[in-house]
Amino acid sequence: MHTVGPDAEALVADVFDYARRRALHPSVPLDRPQSPADLRRLAGDSIRAEGIGARRALGVFEHVLAPACISTDHPAYLSFIPSAPTKAALAFDVVVSASAVYGGSWMEGAGAVFAENEVLAWLASEFGLPASAGGVFVQGGTIGNLSALVAAREQARRRRRDEGERMPERWAVVCSAEAHSSIASAAAVMDVDVVPAPVDDEGRLRGEAVAAAIAQAAGEVFAVVATAGTTNLGIVDDIASVAAVARAHGVWLHVDGAYGLAAMLAPTTRHLFAGVELADSVIVDPHKWLFAPFDACALLYREPPVAFAAHTQKAGYLDTLTESADWNPSDLAIQLTRRARGLPLWFSLAVHGTEAYRHAIDDAVARARRVADEIRRRPGLQLVREPDLSVVAFRREGWTRDDYQAWSDRLLEEQRAFVVPSSHDGEPILRFAIISPLTTDAILWEILDTLR
Repeated sequence: MHTVGPDAEALVADVFDYARRRALHPSVPLDRPQSPADLRRLAGDSIRAEGIGARRALGVFEHVLAPACISTDHPAYLSFIPSAPTKAALAFDVVVSASAVYGGSWMEGAGAVFAENEVLAWLASEFGLPASAGGVFVQGGTIGNLSALVAAREQARRRRRDEGERMPERWAVVCSAEAHSSIASAAAVMDVDVVPAPVDDEGRLRGEAVAAAIAQAAGEVFAVVATAGTTNLGIVDDIASVAAVARAHGVWLHVDGAYGLAAMLAPTTRHLFAGVELADSVIVDPHKWLFAPFDACALLYREPPVAFAAHTQKAGYLDTLTESADWNPSDLAIQLTRRARGLPLWFSLAVHGTEAYRHAIDDAVARARRVADEIRRRPGLQLVREPDLSVVAFRREGWTRDDYQAWSDRLLEEQRAFVVPSSHDGEPILRFAIISPLTTDAILWEILDTLR
């Protein structure tokens, strides 16, 4: 196994050539999943004692494995929450891997951490957080939400200890039924209760519902979670009223903006996020609507020392790090080893400027409103609700879940689009999640045409 020399040079050249062709492909393939049996038949046994060589391994990936993965950056990928990384971010992601940068500590990755912190400071400023705010890039929203809630509970524990009060039998977190599934997952990992608060007729969590949930909670509420753009319908909670109640009760406010908080950068939707500036922690996923590659979640704290107290790991071999005053990203979340996953976003922002990002996000919001208007005009289609952001939910009158699934399967089989059914209030629906600047009105209109 050679790390240098002719073999390594040829291997790197081949891999980079494939990466270049894929990144610059004029028409991103949509592709489709394959069965395990088909993949086993087509790929064969690639892991062997003697190896199969770089060319053959790359061929297996390019011609068998990659076509069995749906491209989340395809302009007709409209399910879940797509991705749309810029070419700058994609290219620099290769640099991050090639540079062997360790992003866990300032000592080992000062330059990378500095650049990541520049992005985090910009985001904190956009969200109205104080200049002292800071954070870290983690793998995704699930880890970001869990890390924030761990910090919130640690602050509540410390307050109890400092005031000489007994710890409660149970801790609890309040969130709405529309909150992301990762909140319930985090609560299960932490062994705390989830107290559901009802949403209003618009699907928004409001302060009065949070106040009632806190009053009725059997356990001690240590955090309230507001959602800045729900995954299914893109609904933004009434964050300002939720924040007021959280502050009145001395409870940590976490804003889960994994998908939607990026829209705070756009002039037309910024007003929807009033109250974010009062949050104790927030997350936003750049691999969703900030045009970075997987995987990256920006986790920000109003008071980073609280996160340091909750997450800093102690060990003899780490003393040289933990006993210094350096900014070590691994002290801010549930992680130790970490990739400098914020660098592709830093590079893309440095290349294109923040105004390009504002324009791209605003454009997606405008496109969502146009397709919502088009749905209203078309017989047989019904808009579920007016879109807050770039998710458009609608239904085809008279269709069952099986009808939706058959239609979705046909679109993918024909390589026209990837649009999977969802549900709302117990009924099947369809939804467009619009992220990519390459998702044109024409693409959306053509998909709607197939619903006739």
